[in-house]
Amino acid sequence: MATQAKIDQVAELTQKIKNSKSIVLVDYQGITVNEETELRKKVREAGAEYLVAKNRLFKIALKEAGVQDSFDDLLEGTTAFAFGYDDPVAPAKFVYDLAKDKAKAKQEVFKIKGGLLDGNRVEMSEVEALAKLPSREQLLSMLLNSMLGPIRKLAYATVAIADKKAAAEAQAE
Repeated sequence: MATQAKIDQVAELTQKIKNSKSIVLVDYQGITVNEETELRKKVREAGAEYLVAKNRLFKIALKEAGVQDSFDDLLEGTTAFAFGYDDPVAPAKFVYDLAKDKAKAKQEVFKIKGGLLDGNRVEMSEVEALAKLPSREQLLSMLLNSMLGPIRKLAYATVAIADKKAAAEAQAE
């Protein structure tokens, strides 16, 4: 690869790192082209990006982006990167789902290595915990439901009082 092309790729990776809220690093060895294409599509639809880059270039880009944590142990072997721009949880969810499917099929391939969340390194277990969180829409729905609970109870109590009063008046007549 020409030197200028490498410089351009490092600059592009640096910009992606700076713009992303989260990055998930995965060992993509062993997945099929169809699975990778499907993963790219799902990730893209969620406002994220999945790509493969050279580990050495990614290390340089991390340094240029101002990331202080060391990723040397994670940047060994085949590594793909899922960048989350809008929703920091989205890449973790898609990558985790594919890794879980591979584990169910007893295939020791496509493993989460770790990640970067708001500029700080996170381990594999933290990425998996992030992936297991409900989606933003589910969390908002749960919040709204909990806020409506007391109002619902008040409405039921009001109806019960009105019914009781109506029954008492009907009995008095």
